[in-house]
Amino acid sequence: MAKLIRFDWALKRLLRNKINFDILEGFLSELLLDDIRIEKILESESNRTHADDKQNRVDLLVENSKKELLIIEIQNTTEHDYFQRLLYGTAKAITENMFKGMRYSQIKKIISISIVYFDLGQGTDYVYAGTTQFVGLHEKDVLQLSKTQIDLYGKAQVYNFFPEYYLVKVNNFNEVAKDSLDEWIYFLKNEEIKTEFRAKGIQKAKEEFSVMKLSEEDRLDYDIYLDNLSYQASMFESTFVSGQLAGKIQGKIEERTQNIKNALRQGILTIAQIAQLFGVSEAEVIEIQKSI
Repeated sequence: MAKLIRFDWALKRLLRNKINFDILEGFLSELLLDDIRIEKILESESNRTHADDKQNRVDLLVENSKKELLIIEIQNTTEHDYFQRLLYGTAKAITENMFKGMRYSQIKKIISISIVYFDLGQGTDYVYAGTTQFVGLHEKDVLQLSKTQIDLYGKAQVYNFFPEYYLVKVNNFNEVAKDSLDEWIYFLKNEEIKTEFRAKGIQKAKEEFSVMKLSEEDRLDYDIYLDNLSYQASMFESTFVSGQLAGKIQGKIEERTQNIKNALRQGILTIAQIAQLFGVSEAEVIEIQKSI
């Protein structure tokens, strides 16, 4: 089977070309259960296209035919504050697309889509969706729009005004494609598209994402991108292992200190004997004694 490029690199290069909008539209349509049509790609200061970029995040800001803004982001390595950064990203997209004298009713709907390759939060599913609802504290009813608001703004529910969040936790996918969205997630995880897959846009992706079709310049850029991902993964692993080792060492030191304190409290052994027993200097034992 022909080797395919990763979806994150395609977002940086191939999918910004209007001729390939239908591929991205296919993925978005399957995820959002809507017929998505991309009007244009918008640039933001977080966009990166240079080969020497070592950011492990890919951002793409898209405006669809409904004038909604879609933030598409891929994160390859762990970020513990990722939820907070999602909040910042949607808020920033709102404010950057406002203008002086603009009415609140003109604020654009934001849809945030994150494809993550690390264990974000705690959950067993591989696709999560989040919306904003107002629930009564006493009656437990969901606050609805008035008929006037529905007529004025063409929205059916309160959550339609607020940002929506979609999280695809790729590593949680079990490799079994049960529906058309699963076919896309299978590709995201395995960089492979099966002949029998019929999800919207996916067979064109199989054709356009072939490594063999890349120009020499693009193939070099892609190789550098893969090297950068490996570098980021190695750095994270090294930091994690070093942290674990440091934690174990610190734990042993604290345990030894406590044992020395216990020996001192008993008053049976001399300082010299305690130092010899625990393999430390007499000066260290004396310092620990001061803290008792």
